[in-house]
Amino acid sequence: MIAVITGDIINSRALPEEWIDTLKGALTHLFTKKSTWEIFRGDSFQIELNAEDALLNAIYIKACIKTLKKADVRMGIGIGKKSVNSAKVTEANGEAFIHSGFAFDTLRTNKVNMAFQTPWPSFNDDINLLVKLALITMDSWGQISAEMVKYAIENKDTKQDKIAKISGRSQSSVSEALKRAHFAELMELENKYRAQMINLIKK
Repeated sequence: MIAVITGDIINSRALPEEWIDTLKGALTHLFTKKSTWEIFRGDSFQIELNAEDALLNAIYIKACIKTLKKADVRMGIGIGKKSVNSAKVTEANGEAFIHSGFAFDTLRTNKVNMAFQTPWPSFNDDINLLVKLALITMDSWGQISAEMVKYAIENKDTKQDKIAKISGRSQSSVSEALKRAHFAELMELENKYRAQMINLIKK
């Protein structure tokens, strides 16, 4: 079982050109044992990575992009098997790729910026409801909140005083930004997703 994330940058033409470097930076520093990614059609991308790491990295990519003013990203996340290997992730195929494409295609219809499609219907219902609720917070992140979430994920298990030093902000500013971003609750969701995904893959 693998995860495939298919995404695009919303209204990329209206953004400063630096968005492409921000996206490449995020994709280069994903938090997973193994990943393959490709940017295509200018502002679209696809990533193959470990299934249990999908949500953490989707949150991370969103945080990176939202450090830019008025920027955001859409992502369809598919979980499943891989049947065709290729050096290019966009040329590979299998259940995970089909699920990712399906999830991405439902985003506009359902008016959300992130969704999952997996082989388990009950899990789909649960995780997509939780993600929809989490997006109420994530879609409204300001640049500072997004930046602090980015630093917090990059420095997981690090105390806020160190994050403050890295970001050049005061510890109280970091703490307040992470509270506004509901970072602790998002990490609870990420832990829940990770545990359930590991159990489902084992079955």
